[in-house]
Amino acid sequence: MAKSASPRSAPAKAGAPAPADHNRERPDTPSDYKASKEELLEFYRQMVLIRRFEEKAGQLYGLGLIGGFCHLYIGQEAVAVGIQSALTPGKDSVITGYRDHGHMLAYGIDPNVIMAELTGRGAGISRGKGGSMHMFSVEHKFYGGHGIVGAQVSLGAGLGFAHKYNNDGGVCVAYFGDGASNQGQVYESFNMAELWKLPIIFVIENNQYAMGTSVNRSSAEDQLYRRGESFRIPGIQVNGMDVLAVRGATEEALKWVQSGKGPILLEMKTYRYRGHSMSDPAKYRSREEVQEMRDKSDPIEGVKAYLTKAGVSEEEIKKIDQDIRRQVSEAADFAESSPEPDAAELYTDVLVEQY
Repeated sequence: MAKSASPRSAPAKAGAPAPADHNRERPDTPSDYKASKEELLEFYRQMVLIRRFEEKAGQLYGLGLIGGFCHLYIGQEAVAVGIQSALTPGKDSVITGYRDHGHMLAYGIDPNVIMAELTGRGAGISRGKGGSMHMFSVEHKFYGGHGIVGAQVSLGAGLGFAHKYNNDGGVCVAYFGDGASNQGQVYESFNMAELWKLPIIFVIENNQYAMGTSVNRSSAEDQLYRRGESFRIPGIQVNGMDVLAVRGATEEALKWVQSGKGPILLEMKTYRYRGHSMSDPAKYRSREEVQEMRDKSDPIEGVKAYLTKAGVSEEEIKKIDQDIRRQVSEAADFAESSPEPDAAELYTDVLVEQY
């Protein structure tokens, strides 16, 4: 006769919800960052630089001067600028996927060497061997630029571990997209990051379409800021089209991570105006949808409105625009006039040491 199950081992009632953990500490609800006039001008300058740089990169790709893949950041500028304006270059580390030009510009890296890398020149930041998707700068603590979807999340957890191990006070920001958020390695990284209380901010740049499928069609849980909850990682959903909302949420995230409470997840609700890459005609959405986002939520127009409210004249704004256009034009000229890498470069950067 079979033994009956003891009350201790009896299964839970089917459909019974898990008890809510009301005692778990949560970050405070962020508020929009109170920027000074000078800060607003710098946010505007950086965002316009990214926009014009990416437009120029698109032109050079069309002319055949940029080969391989090229993923533009147009529309998402407020995310990188809002987050990285709160970081300390040289102390805090940044890692992202293949849509990486904007993050590099937001971290103060010279547009000339980024454009030279895009065009495969020896003067490029990766000596012309990385191209659009694989840029890197140890000096700036910018660790890529990664072509494998979601790979940067595990590597970012490693950077967070290094910050904690070295006790250097730094924080890692690991960016990934709504498409990468469904990768298994992301959740392995979440688990370890929370277990070891690593100083890392996971940022999901939810631009709504991953490679070409709406997040609502591809993700059972489309409120991506909740993705860390089963690992006890709190999440905050942010308007990624508003640089002050982004900066405000980043300040709250930094407070959480720097106080030793472990990782935090920021979901940036943003939007890319172009296709997934330059080879994507983006037929999975209407022109009207894209235009509506441009008209109602453009991040650059948003910060321009803040500038007007702060008393900045139209002339001052125009002068910034002209300066940026000149800077981007000079970067393109620098790239086109720079020589291609030496054939000997094929044998460098393969191993850490020479053999």
